[in-house]
Amino acid sequence: MTDFRKLLIAVTGLACSFSVGCGGGSSSKTNVITQSGSNVAPIVVNAGPANSYANGAFASVTVCVPGTSTCQTIDGVLVDTGSSGLRIVSSALTTVALPQQKASDGNPVAECLQFLGSYTWGPVQTADVQIGGEKASAMPIQVLSDTDFTAPSACSNGFPSADTVASLGANGILGIGNAAQDCGDSSGCGLYYECASTSSCTTTGEAVAQQVVNPVALFPTDNNGVIVELPAVSGSEAAVNGSLVFGIGTQSNNGLGGATVYTIDPTFSFNVEYNSTTYGGSFIDSGSNGYFFLDSSIVPALLDCSSNSGATGFYCPTSTQNLSATNKGINGASGTVNFSIANAETLFNNLNDTAFSQLGGPSIISGSGPAYFDWGLPFFYGHNVYVSIEGTTAPGGTTPYWAY
Repeated sequence: MTDFRKLLIAVTGLACSFSVGCGGGSSSKTNVITQSGSNVAPIVVNAGPANSYANGAFASVTVCVPGTSTCQTIDGVLVDTGSSGLRIVSSALTTVALPQQKASDGNPVAECLQFLGSYTWGPVQTADVQIGGEKASAMPIQVLSDTDFTAPSACSNGFPSADTVASLGANGILGIGNAAQDCGDSSGCGLYYECASTSSCTTTGEAVAQQVVNPVALFPTDNNGVIVELPAVSGSEAAVNGSLVFGIGTQSNNGLGGATVYTIDPTFSFNVEYNSTTYGGSFIDSGSNGYFFLDSSIVPALLDCSSNSGATGFYCPTSTQNLSATNKGINGASGTVNFSIANAETLFNNLNDTAFSQLGGPSIISGSGPAYFDWGLPFFYGHNVYVSIEGTTAPGGTTPYWAY
């Protein structure tokens, strides 16, 4: 997916998440967490490698020099169903040196991803990648670095980078969303650059096969999607353990079961109806650390947190707000979601907790742009959420879709 609004929200929440903590509320949802299988990898919600994350789900990823046994396992990689592609902070790659991808003229290739208030930048390199018992061979990944090449001004656009563990709050991003690649067009979508020198990089086209790719799409089997499985959280907890299951309907442990399928449009989004208003461009995204939505009629009740409170970008209602919205798939599927928003300033007073079921904020951080609904990580608590990949065959109908 080339729209990284939801990942930005996860990043902007980091400033307040050092004082992570959340209280109140409960969930009646129940789900079964798959514990074992060659297609299962453990995930954990905790404070992350920078000890600064609220509502971040992390996995371990093994990165190898292609075709060799020279490998390194990297913990603390953010699980993000709202993007596609593996991105590793360069400082986390301490024992492997990956081959650099090059353009047809021999110049190194780099990539820029712009967010609403930050960006990531760094070279495109090649690695064998293993997650759990699944392996993708010779796949392009992005290595996040401010020093290998100078980011062009058009990339930074005046915003800070998120290329370090401290600024990202993670050792990398595991993008396992609906898209097979982060662009999917040979134009390169304006994301890719070739660098004639360390200080001179210009935009370039990039063959689809050379683009940073969703690793699941390159698995030999179990490659049509993922299931993110996290238990219900009643208010807040210090840490939560769950599973990332690869494949949908490919093994006995990843069947669709009774989940409702919500197909999505070419922008990988669907509609959400809230307070009699329909919000297009909405999505389900584990890389966001809260429920993010906006409705001018309820802002006085929810209240934005004080700018000097350490909870900027979240809601701070005087009492917990019990709300509901309706997801509407392109296939006509419809389902109501009940959720609650609590006061983030109060929630963050508990320094021991990192998993919060009632954390939320406005979907428009800067005060401009379209409103949308972002069902972030709190939505995943107590749901087994299915994310099918475009162009694949999976039970439940036409891909891509979300199901839960």
